[in-house]
Amino acid sequence: MIYPVSSALYREAIDRLLDAVGPRGYFSGSLRFVFEGTECCLRVSAIVCRREVVLPEGPQSVVSDLVPVWWEFHTAVDGRERLNDFSFAALRELLGCC
Repeated sequence: MIYPVSSALYREAIDRLLDAVGPRGYFSGSLRFVFEGTECCLRVSAIVCRREVVLPEGPQSVVSDLVPVWWEFHTAVDGRERLNDFSFAALRELLGCC
């Protein structure tokens, strides 16, 4: 049975990924976290595209797109890996780039 990746899990993954990316223009690394009892691991190498936005606090550079070079997403329930329906395109949609 395939583990369905919920919109809440996509949001959790993108929030963690954006925190890890920081100010860089390229990111390569692994993010491990538990989401609602499911062990998750996102391994990704991506080019980071940014755009300038003007906020009341002043101009800021925000991530506008993550162009994957390579990625994989693993989920495990009760210590057993489960196939999932993760899509990097769905993750990018959260950024509003696609």
